[in-house]
Amino acid sequence: MSRVAENIKRWRQDGWPLVAALSFAQLVSWGTIFYGFPLFVVSMETELGWSRGLLNGALSLGLLTAGFAAYPVGRIIDRHGGRMVMSLGSALAVLLFTAWAYVGHPVAFYAIWFGLGLAQAGTLYTPVFAVLTRMFPDSFKIRITMLTLTGGFASTVFTPLIAWAIAALGWRDALLLMAACNLVFCLPVHVLLLRDRENPMLPQGKAADTGNAIPGRPMHKALRNPVFWGLAVCFTFYLLAHAMLIFHFLPMLNEFGITLAVAVAVITVIGPAQVGGRILLLFGRKIETVTTGYIVMALFVTAMLLLAAFPTVVPVLFVMAAVYGGANGMMTILRGTSVPDLLGHEGFGAISGALVLPASIAAAIAPSLAALIWELTGGYAAVIWTMLAAMLVSAAGFVFAVKVRK
Repeated sequence: MSRVAENIKRWRQDGWPLVAALSFAQLVSWGTIFYGFPLFVVSMETELGWSRGLLNGALSLGLLTAGFAAYPVGRIIDRHGGRMVMSLGSALAVLLFTAWAYVGHPVAFYAIWFGLGLAQAGTLYTPVFAVLTRMFPDSFKIRITMLTLTGGFASTVFTPLIAWAIAALGWRDALLLMAACNLVFCLPVHVLLLRDRENPMLPQGKAADTGNAIPGRPMHKALRNPVFWGLAVCFTFYLLAHAMLIFHFLPMLNEFGITLAVAVAVITVIGPAQVGGRILLLFGRKIETVTTGYIVMALFVTAMLLLAAFPTVVPVLFVMAAVYGGANGMMTILRGTSVPDLLGHEGFGAISGALVLPASIAAAIAPSLAALIWELTGGYAAVIWTMLAAMLVSAAGFVFAVKVRK
């Protein structure tokens, strides 16, 4: 057998075809379930006469539902593997996108987005991170990095694809196309390829690493461990600042006199920078989680300081967007690797799900909170300083988690 054939055989035995398939499924799931919503707002407003507030309320309901469902989803994966959960999540996406295509009443629309929140909880990064950590306890970091590297292109691929479909087919048929994507590309991967019920990649007789856990059930151990609470503070305040920035960046730049074309160009830098940050971690995969966390927190604070100090200087705004995007790309991986590295592998799904809940609530209220601060202060300067303060609290939470672990 040639060396190439041996390498291919080893690649298959190591589970990389499954990782590749899951990565592509994540690309489709993120692109349709998460990034698709804003593209339908204007068309639905025009045809149905619903207000933008009513439409976005359904999205907030979906985000909150995903947050509250994350913990039970994680527990199910810990006990039974990810096949059932992720298959049901993709099946829900197929059914609910189809229902959305025929929606005509706000109550039905909110019910659909409640279900799509469950689909998010069952298909996006948190459950698939639990699956990879469960199946590949000795190599989950590189696999999570590769998966997020692919998922990072979700908005790049699906935003123009969905926009084209809406323009060419109409928004209702575009939703049917999104349902078909989940039916063809995601559901078969989760139903046919996932076989993680018995931890197939974990050697027989090898117990999962429990880190520095306290005796008791995994979730109870985590709740009594200060590391958990440090990570909870870190992720919650990070997502608070992140949602404020993402949903208000364009009007914020407009207020500071940046033209629409330049503002869009600045925002566009964030996506490729996220992928760049993940590529850096891929090449530096031997860097420990703690070091990665310190780098990410330093970059986030630096980006917020640049925005606060130079909100009208266009070259600095491009640098800020690149720094922020790189940090955000690495943060996705950090959220997947910090739990097993700082708290241990045992109960990863449930613990990760519990960490998602407060962060999801923060992300859901952040746009409204930023708008309230803007109204009370008469400008976005106070919003920027609020984001900086949130990122500092996030960094303090991570440092606390590391220090108490030691």
